[in-house]
Amino acid sequence: MNQRIEELLDKYWAAGSSLAEEQELKELLLTEEGYQQEKEMFLGLKDLSSEEPNLKTPVKIIPIKPRTWISWAASVAILMGTAWGWTVYEQKQAEEQAYMEVMQAFALIQTNLSRGQEEMNVMSELRYLNTTNQLFGKAITK
Repeated sequence: MNQRIEELLDKYWAAGSSLAEEQELKELLLTEEGYQQEKEMFLGLKDLSSEEPNLKTPVKIIPIKPRTWISWAASVAILMGTAWGWTVYEQKQAEEQAYMEVMQAFALIQTNLSRGQEEMNVMSELRYLNTTNQLFGKAITK
C-alpha cells in the first residue's frame, strides 16, 4: 500500500496524475497511517474547495463635491442665449416693420401716379387739335 501511495505522490508532484489517480491517492491517505503533511494538504484542499468564494466587489464611494461654478456657468449660458434670441426677434420685427413702411410708400406712389395719369389723359386729347384757335373755338378768316 505504501508503495502505491509513493507512486501516486510522485506522479502528483510531477503533475502527471489523472483525476482518478488523485481520488485514489486521497482515499489511500485517509486509510493509511503516516503521511501527515500530505493528509493535511489534501484535507486543506478539500476544505478550501468546499468554501464558497466571496465575489463581492468593494464599492468605492466618491463624495460629490458641490460645484457651484457649473450652476453659474449654466445660468450665464441661459442668460446669453435669451439675450441673443431677443435680439434676433427684435431684428426680425424691425425688418418686418420696414418692409410694411416701404409697401405703404409704394402704394402711395402708385395712387398718385395713377391720379397723374388720369390728368394727363385730358392733355392727350388736346394733341389732336390743329391750332390754338380751334382750341378756343375761333375761326381764322382771311
